[in-house]
Amino acid sequence: METARDVLAALARRYAFGDLEALIAEGTLVPDGRAKAVAPLCAFGQRVLDLDAEDFGMPEAVGEVPRDLLDRARASRMPQAPKERPRGALASLRPAYALLLEVIAIRWHRRDMAALVAAVHIASEYLPLLAWEPVLGHAGDPALIGASVNGEGSRFGVPVAPGSARECDHTRPERSACERTLRVAKEPPPGWRAYLDRQHSQVASALGDCAARCRTPCTVMTRLDGPVRAALTERCKLAAEFTDGALVKLRHAAPVGHGFGVPSPEEVEAAWARARKSLSHQPLGEAALDGADTDPYPLPGLPGLFSAIASAPIVPDTLLYDVTRRISASLR
Repeated sequence: METARDVLAALARRYAFGDLEALIAEGTLVPDGRAKAVAPLCAFGQRVLDLDAEDFGMPEAVGEVPRDLLDRARASRMPQAPKERPRGALASLRPAYALLLEVIAIRWHRRDMAALVAAVHIASEYLPLLAWEPVLGHAGDPALIGASVNGEGSRFGVPVAPGSARECDHTRPERSACERTLRVAKEPPPGWRAYLDRQHSQVASALGDCAARCRTPCTVMTRLDGPVRAALTERCKLAAEFTDGALVKLRHAAPVGHGFGVPSPEEVEAAWARARKSLSHQPLGEAALDGADTDPYPLPGLPGLFSAIASAPIVPDTLLYDVTRRISASLR
Protein backbone atom coordinates (compact mmCIF):
# COMPACT_ATOMS: atom_id res chain seq x y z
CA MET A 1 0.00 0.00 0.00
CA GLU A 2 1.39 3.38 -0.98
CA THR A 3 2.05 5.87 1.75
CA ALA A 4 1.59 9.63 1.44
CA ARG A 5 5.36 9.95 1.21
CA ASP A 6 5.43 7.51 -1.73
CA VAL A 7 2.84 9.60 -3.56
CA LEU A 8 4.81 12.80 -2.97
CA ALA A 9 8.02 11.14 -4.13
CA ALA A 10 6.28 9.95 -7.30
CA LEU A 11 5.03 13.47 -8.00
CA ALA A 12 8.57 14.77 -7.60
CA ARG A 13 9.87 12.19 -10.08
CA ARG A 14 7.20 13.31 -12.55
CA TYR A 15 8.24 16.95 -12.12
CA ALA A 16 4.68 17.70 -10.92
CA PHE A 17 5.91 20.64 -8.87
CA GLY A 18 2.60 22.51 -8.74
CA ASP A 19 0.63 19.49 -7.54
CA LEU A 20 3.31 18.66 -5.02
CA GLU A 21 3.34 22.19 -3.62
CA ALA A 22 -0.45 22.21 -3.33
CA LEU A 23 -0.47 18.97 -1.35
CA ILE A 24 2.31 20.15 0.92
CA ALA A 25 0.48 23.44 1.54
CA GLU A 26 -2.42 21.52 3.07
CA GLY A 27 -0.12 20.86 6.00
CA THR A 28 -1.10 17.26 6.73
CA LEU A 29 1.29 15.18 4.60
CA VAL A 30 4.67 16.66 5.50
CA PRO A 31 5.95 17.95 8.86
CA ASP A 32 6.28 21.73 9.02
CA GLY A 33 10.07 21.64 9.12
CA ARG A 34 10.33 19.66 5.89
CA ALA A 35 7.52 21.59 4.22
CA LYS A 36 9.47 24.83 4.67
CA ALA A 37 12.35 23.31 2.73
CA VAL A 38 10.27 21.63 0.02
CA ALA A 39 7.73 24.36 -0.79
CA PRO A 40 10.23 26.87 -2.24
CA LEU A 41 11.88 24.11 -4.29
CA CYS A 42 8.46 23.24 -5.75
CA ALA A 43 7.69 26.88 -6.57
CA PHE A 44 11.11 27.32 -8.15
CA GLY A 45 10.84 24.08 -10.14
CA GLN A 46 7.43 25.04 -11.52
CA ARG A 47 8.67 28.48 -12.55
CA VAL A 48 11.58 26.95 -14.45
CA LEU A 49 9.43 24.24 -16.03
CA ASP A 50 7.01 26.95 -17.19
CA LEU A 51 9.97 28.84 -18.75
CA ASP A 52 9.07 31.98 -16.81
CA ALA A 53 12.42 33.47 -17.83
CA GLU A 54 11.84 37.03 -16.64
CA ASP A 55 11.67 35.75 -13.04
CA PHE A 56 14.35 33.07 -13.20
CA GLY A 57 16.63 33.26 -10.20
CA MET A 58 14.33 35.53 -8.19
CA PRO A 59 13.44 34.71 -4.54
CA GLU A 60 10.27 32.68 -4.05
CA ALA A 61 7.52 34.06 -1.82
CA VAL A 62 7.08 30.71 -0.04
CA GLY A 63 10.65 30.46 1.16
CA GLU A 64 14.35 30.39 0.37
CA VAL A 65 15.71 28.51 -2.65
CA PRO A 66 19.32 27.24 -2.48
CA ARG A 67 21.67 29.82 -3.96
CA ASP A 68 23.37 27.43 -6.38
CA LEU A 69 20.02 26.60 -8.04
CA LEU A 70 19.11 30.28 -8.31
CA ASP A 71 22.46 31.08 -9.91
CA ARG A 72 22.01 28.33 -12.50
CA ALA A 73 18.58 29.67 -13.40
CA ARG A 74 19.93 33.22 -13.70
CA ALA A 75 22.12 32.10 -16.58
CA SER A 76 18.89 31.81 -18.63
CA ARG A 77 17.17 34.91 -17.23
CA MET A 78 16.22 37.86 -19.42
CA PRO A 79 17.42 41.02 -17.59
CA GLN A 80 14.47 43.19 -16.62
CA ALA A 81 16.36 46.49 -16.61
CA PRO A 82 18.84 47.94 -19.12
CA LYS A 83 21.79 47.85 -16.71
CA GLU A 84 20.94 44.72 -14.78
CA ARG A 85 23.85 42.40 -14.01
CA PRO A 86 24.51 39.61 -14.77
CA ARG A 87 23.23 39.76 -18.36
CA GLY A 88 21.93 36.18 -18.39
CA ALA A 89 20.42 35.18 -21.75
CA LEU A 90 21.66 38.41 -23.35
CA ALA A 91 25.25 37.39 -22.61
CA SER A 92 24.78 33.86 -23.97
CA LEU A 93 21.81 31.80 -25.09
CA ARG A 94 23.63 28.50 -24.67
CA PRO A 95 22.46 27.91 -21.06
CA ALA A 96 18.89 28.76 -22.10
CA TYR A 97 18.99 26.21 -24.93
CA ALA A 98 20.40 23.56 -22.59
CA LEU A 99 17.46 24.26 -20.28
CA LEU A 100 15.00 24.19 -23.19
CA LEU A 101 16.30 20.73 -24.09
CA GLU A 102 15.69 19.53 -20.54
CA VAL A 103 12.19 21.04 -20.47
CA ILE A 104 11.28 19.54 -23.87
CA ALA A 105 12.40 16.09 -22.66
CA ILE A 106 10.35 16.42 -19.46
CA ARG A 107 7.27 17.52 -21.38
CA TRP A 108 7.70 14.51 -23.66
CA HIS A 109 7.89 12.06 -20.78
CA ARG A 110 4.85 13.69 -19.16
CA ARG A 111 3.04 13.46 -22.53
CA ASP A 112 2.38 17.20 -22.33
CA MET A 113 2.52 17.90 -26.05
CA ALA A 114 1.03 21.41 -25.99
CA ALA A 115 3.78 22.62 -23.65
CA LEU A 116 6.42 20.71 -25.64
CA VAL A 117 5.41 22.38 -28.89
CA ALA A 118 5.36 25.77 -27.13
CA ALA A 119 8.93 25.20 -25.90
CA VAL A 120 10.03 24.21 -29.42
CA HIS A 121 8.42 27.39 -30.75
CA ILE A 122 10.34 29.52 -28.23
CA ALA A 123 13.55 27.79 -29.27
CA SER A 124 12.85 28.55 -32.93
CA GLU A 125 12.31 32.26 -32.34
CA TYR A 126 15.78 32.89 -30.92
CA LEU A 127 17.80 30.41 -32.98
CA PRO A 128 19.24 33.16 -35.24
CA LEU A 129 20.72 34.88 -32.17
CA LEU A 130 22.22 31.56 -31.10
CA ALA A 131 23.82 31.37 -34.55
CA TRP A 132 25.09 34.95 -34.35
CA GLU A 133 26.50 34.62 -30.83
CA PRO A 134 30.01 33.49 -31.91
CA VAL A 135 30.20 36.52 -34.22
CA LEU A 136 28.72 39.14 -31.89
CA GLY A 137 30.39 37.90 -28.72
CA HIS A 138 27.01 38.07 -26.98
CA ALA A 139 23.43 37.02 -27.65
CA GLY A 140 22.10 40.20 -29.20
CA ASP A 141 22.42 42.39 -26.11
CA PRO A 142 20.97 45.80 -27.11
CA ALA A 143 23.58 47.51 -24.96
CA LEU A 144 26.36 46.04 -27.12
CA ILE A 145 24.93 45.24 -30.53
CA GLY A 146 25.51 48.67 -32.09
CA ALA A 147 29.23 48.05 -32.60
CA SER A 148 28.43 45.10 -34.88
CA VAL A 149 25.60 46.56 -36.96
CA ASN A 150 26.09 50.34 -37.11
CA GLY A 151 28.37 52.33 -39.39
CA GLU A 152 28.67 53.48 -42.97
CA GLY A 153 26.82 51.32 -45.43
CA SER A 154 24.63 49.62 -42.84
CA ARG A 155 20.88 49.45 -43.41
CA PHE A 156 20.19 47.87 -40.00
CA GLY A 157 17.24 49.72 -38.49
CA VAL A 158 17.40 52.48 -41.09
CA PRO A 159 13.94 53.67 -42.26
CA VAL A 160 13.13 53.36 -45.94
CA ALA A 161 12.54 56.80 -47.41
CA PRO A 162 9.18 57.15 -49.22
CA GLY A 163 9.55 56.53 -52.93
CA SER A 164 13.08 55.15 -52.68
CA ALA A 165 14.14 51.72 -53.85
CA ARG A 166 13.86 49.05 -51.18
CA GLU A 167 17.29 47.49 -50.76
CA CYS A 168 16.75 45.82 -47.37
CA ASP A 169 14.63 42.66 -47.14
CA HIS A 170 13.56 43.34 -43.55
CA THR A 171 9.83 43.74 -42.98
CA ARG A 172 8.51 46.96 -41.48
CA PRO A 173 8.14 45.37 -37.99
CA GLU A 174 11.70 44.03 -38.23
CA ARG A 175 13.09 47.43 -39.23
CA SER A 176 11.21 49.01 -36.33
CA ALA A 177 12.59 46.41 -33.91
CA CYS A 178 16.13 46.87 -35.22
CA GLU A 179 15.90 50.64 -34.82
CA ARG A 180 14.56 50.17 -31.28
CA THR A 181 17.28 47.75 -30.21
CA LEU A 182 19.91 50.41 -30.95
CA ARG A 183 18.44 52.83 -28.40
CA VAL A 184 16.43 50.79 -25.91
CA ALA A 185 19.39 50.37 -23.52
CA LYS A 186 18.95 54.08 -22.68
CA GLU A 187 15.24 53.76 -21.94
CA PRO A 188 13.69 53.25 -18.48
CA PRO A 189 12.90 49.67 -17.34
CA PRO A 190 9.25 49.66 -18.54
CA GLY A 191 10.33 50.48 -22.12
CA TRP A 192 13.12 47.91 -21.91
CA ARG A 193 10.70 45.19 -20.80
CA ALA A 194 8.21 46.14 -23.51
CA TYR A 195 10.98 45.77 -26.09
CA LEU A 196 11.93 42.31 -24.79
CA ASP A 197 8.29 41.21 -24.81
CA ARG A 198 7.40 42.44 -28.28
CA GLN A 199 10.46 43.12 -30.41
CA HIS A 200 13.56 41.19 -29.35
CA SER A 201 12.47 38.06 -31.22
CA GLN A 202 11.94 40.22 -34.33
CA VAL A 203 15.54 41.42 -34.06
CA ALA A 204 16.57 37.76 -33.96
CA SER A 205 14.55 37.11 -37.11
CA ALA A 206 16.02 40.18 -38.82
CA LEU A 207 19.59 39.11 -38.09
CA GLY A 208 18.78 35.65 -39.38
CA ASP A 209 17.53 37.20 -42.61
CA CYS A 210 20.71 39.29 -42.90
CA ALA A 211 22.83 36.15 -42.92
CA ALA A 212 20.59 33.63 -44.66
CA ARG A 213 18.23 35.43 -47.03
CA CYS A 214 19.37 38.95 -47.88
CA ARG A 215 19.68 39.57 -51.62
CA THR A 216 21.63 42.84 -51.27
CA PRO A 217 23.88 42.49 -48.20
CA CYS A 218 24.92 45.67 -46.42
CA THR A 219 27.92 46.15 -44.14
CA VAL A 220 26.26 44.15 -41.36
CA MET A 221 27.45 41.15 -43.37
CA THR A 222 30.11 42.48 -45.76
CA ARG A 223 32.29 43.68 -42.85
CA LEU A 224 32.82 40.05 -41.80
CA ASP A 225 35.76 37.97 -42.96
CA GLY A 226 34.87 35.48 -45.67
CA PRO A 227 35.10 32.24 -43.62
CA VAL A 228 33.24 33.80 -40.67
CA ARG A 229 30.51 35.07 -42.96
CA ALA A 230 30.17 31.74 -44.77
CA ALA A 231 29.88 29.79 -41.51
CA LEU A 232 27.35 32.26 -40.10
CA THR A 233 25.23 32.02 -43.25
CA GLU A 234 25.29 28.24 -43.05
CA ARG A 235 24.16 28.30 -39.40
CA CYS A 236 21.40 30.83 -40.05
CA LYS A 237 20.10 28.89 -43.04
CA LEU A 238 19.85 25.82 -40.82
CA ALA A 239 18.04 27.86 -38.16
CA ALA A 240 15.62 29.18 -40.78
CA GLU A 241 14.93 25.66 -42.05
CA PHE A 242 14.11 24.52 -38.52
CA THR A 243 11.81 27.51 -37.93
CA ASP A 244 9.98 26.86 -41.20
CA GLY A 245 9.84 23.11 -40.60
CA ALA A 246 7.07 20.69 -39.71
CA LEU A 247 7.78 20.51 -35.97
CA VAL A 248 7.49 24.25 -35.38
CA LYS A 249 4.44 24.44 -37.64
CA LEU A 250 2.55 22.25 -35.16
CA ARG A 251 2.31 25.41 -33.02
CA HIS A 252 0.24 27.04 -35.76
CA ALA A 253 -1.78 24.04 -36.89
CA ALA A 254 -5.01 24.81 -35.02
CA PRO A 255 -7.76 26.31 -37.22
CA VAL A 256 -8.79 28.84 -34.54
CA GLY A 257 -5.46 30.11 -33.28
CA HIS A 258 -3.01 28.75 -30.74
CA GLY A 259 -4.14 26.31 -28.11
CA PHE A 260 -7.16 24.73 -29.85
CA GLY A 261 -5.28 21.83 -31.38
CA VAL A 262 -2.98 19.62 -29.30
CA PRO A 263 -0.88 17.15 -31.29
CA SER A 264 -0.47 13.57 -30.15
CA PRO A 265 2.99 12.13 -29.40
CA GLU A 266 2.76 10.25 -32.69
CA GLU A 267 2.08 13.49 -34.57
CA VAL A 268 5.06 15.13 -32.89
CA GLU A 269 7.30 12.21 -33.83
CA ALA A 270 6.07 12.31 -37.42
CA ALA A 271 6.58 16.08 -37.67
CA TRP A 272 10.12 15.80 -36.30
CA ALA A 273 10.90 13.00 -38.76
CA ARG A 274 9.80 15.27 -41.63
CA ALA A 275 11.78 18.17 -40.23
CA ARG A 276 14.91 16.02 -39.87
CA LYS A 277 14.63 14.91 -43.49
CA SER A 278 14.39 18.51 -44.65
CA LEU A 279 17.21 19.70 -42.38
CA SER A 280 19.47 16.94 -43.68
CA HIS A 281 19.38 18.45 -47.17
CA GLN A 282 21.86 21.03 -45.89
CA PRO A 283 25.45 19.84 -45.31
CA LEU A 284 25.56 21.31 -41.80
CA GLY A 285 22.21 19.74 -40.99
CA GLU A 286 23.30 16.37 -42.34
CA ALA A 287 26.40 16.47 -40.15
CA ALA A 288 24.45 17.66 -37.10
CA LEU A 289 21.88 14.89 -37.41
CA ASP A 290 24.35 12.13 -38.16
CA GLY A 291 23.75 9.42 -35.60
CA ALA A 292 20.32 10.74 -34.63
CA ASP A 293 18.86 7.26 -35.11
CA THR A 294 20.73 6.09 -32.01
CA ASP A 295 20.23 9.28 -29.99
CA PRO A 296 18.23 8.51 -26.80
CA TYR A 297 16.84 12.05 -26.64
CA PRO A 298 13.02 12.11 -27.14
CA LEU A 299 13.41 14.16 -30.33
CA PRO A 300 16.53 12.41 -31.65
CA GLY A 301 19.14 14.76 -33.01
CA LEU A 302 17.72 17.98 -31.57
CA PRO A 303 20.68 18.55 -29.19
CA GLY A 304 23.07 18.02 -32.10
CA LEU A 305 21.11 20.48 -34.24
CA PHE A 306 21.21 23.20 -31.57
CA SER A 307 24.93 22.53 -31.09
CA ALA A 308 25.60 22.95 -34.81
CA ILE A 309 23.70 26.23 -34.95
CA ALA A 310 25.50 27.49 -31.83
CA SER A 311 28.89 26.24 -33.06
CA ALA A 312 29.34 24.88 -29.53
CA PRO A 313 28.23 21.76 -27.65
CA ILE A 314 24.75 22.09 -26.11
CA VAL A 315 23.41 19.18 -24.08
CA PRO A 316 20.26 18.98 -21.95
CA ASP A 317 20.60 20.69 -18.58
CA THR A 318 19.97 18.84 -15.32
CA LEU A 319 18.61 21.78 -13.34
CA LEU A 320 15.09 20.40 -12.93
CA TYR A 321 16.40 16.90 -12.28
CA ASP A 322 18.55 18.31 -9.49
CA VAL A 323 15.51 20.10 -8.04
CA THR A 324 13.62 16.80 -7.89
CA ARG A 325 16.58 15.12 -6.19
CA ARG A 326 16.63 17.75 -3.46
CA ILE A 327 12.87 17.52 -3.01
CA SER A 328 13.11 13.75 -2.68
CA ALA A 329 15.96 14.04 -0.20
CA SER A 330 13.96 16.52 1.90
CA LEU A 331 10.95 14.20 1.93
CA ARG A 332 12.96 11.23 3.21
